Amino acid sequence: MKILVTGSSGQLSRELQLALAGEGKVLALGHKLLDLAEPAQIRRQVRLLRPDLIINAAAYTAVDPAQDDRERAFAVNAIGPGVLAEEAAALGVPLIHYSTDYVFDGRKTGLYSEEDVPAPLSVYGASKLAGEQAIQAVGGDHLILRTSWVYSLHGRNFLLTMRRLLQERDSLSVVDDEIGAPTWAGTIAAATAEMVRKRRSGAGGPSGLYHLTARGETSWYGFACHIAQHLQSQGLLRARIEPILSANYPTAAQRPLNSRLSCARLQRDWQITLPDWETALQQCLGTMPHAQADHSAPTAQSV
Repeated sequence: MKILVTGSSGQLSRELQLALAGEGKVLALGHKLLDLAEPAQIRRQVRLLRPDLIINAAAYTAVDPAQDDRERAFAVNAIGPGVLAEEAAALGVPLIHYSTDYVFDGRKTGLYSEEDVPAPLSVYGASKLAGEQAIQAVGGDHLILRTSWVYSLHGRNFLLTMRRLLQERDSLSVVDDEIGAPTWAGTIAAATAEMVRKRRSGAGGPSGLYHLTARGETSWYGFACHIAQHLQSQGLLRARIEPILSANYPTAAQRPLNSRLSCARLQRDWQITLPDWETALQQCLGTMPHAQADHSAPTAQSV
């Protein structure tokens, strides 16, 4: 089986390449060879490679810059996935695509299900929702997996940013009123690989939209405190962390206060449950080199 994975150097794509290594030949293409903002390039590569499965792990994830870069955000997150869906349908192969909790406005008090009506607060969230709709409109075999607060040991993400800042600064303020489930890219990739295996064996669930996040919930402040505890155990912690309200940390893009997603449909249809977020974080940190660092901006981003 040939598996085409977009976004070769992205945090999720890296984990997918590892998780899918035993499932077939993984063809991971970066934006130089397959730029989601270039429909003609997408069509050319898919028709040339003729994969048996397409996994779109690439996205425009710069939440705040997207507010002033709407055209490219929609090109990458909406138009590109729609083209991938068209090409996958033409080949008669499935497409797996990742979306985000940011399609919701966060005003619901409980967990969001797949039946809840999206209402994105930002350009980023709107572009990801448009990508979902473009794929669904094609009507081919697809899985859209909404996840949240994705982090890993690579790229630009909250884990690496916090790890660096907690060692550099004397004090740090982190938002405490946005609630969600930090989800390691490694567990997303493992769940995806399991879905691929189940689909090939005939034991998989139906096509469609699923929520796929770690179990449990916390705030960005709670997430940061767990990272701080790990640094403290290594004798690397410097900063003192203080909780603040999101209203006191203004950003260009508004974030949902409630990013909690129900994964009941995934459990029912696929018998897949991700680990709780604390366990997954420890698994991730257990593979982190002692000097691992990142110089990204201290922003919270999703897939």
